[in-house]
Amino acid sequence: MKGARKDETDGPINSAEDLRALQALAEPNRMRIAELLRSGPRTVGEIAQKLGLRQPQASKHLRVLLQSGIVAVTADANRRIYSLRREPFRSLDEWLASFTQTMEQRYDKLDVYLKRVSENDQ
Repeated sequence: MKGARKDETDGPINSAEDLRALQALAEPNRMRIAELLRSGPRTVGEIAQKLGLRQPQASKHLRVLLQSGIVAVTADANRRIYSLRREPFRSLDEWLASFTQTMEQRYDKLDVYLKRVSENDQ
């Protein structure tokens, strides 16, 4: 099953797509591109201009983001328009939520323990 995890509260990322997305976003310029695309689709030229990159540099980063599934591209005459895809972010959000759940469980156990210790001290 694609993206399936044995237990949502532990274990590494099991999906190759999740891992590729994380690796792609680890590079600061690609993260900045993803953040810029949150406001809507843009052309390569717009992305390069907004981020102060040369167009070939922006194209290289967009190629990696496209290969990792983070962005989609549509052609409009001779322009290529890039937009974010939702799925990789949903998948990463689910993975991150597993950490939140684990930490909340640990804090709940700590809270119970501290209350017990506090009651014993009184």
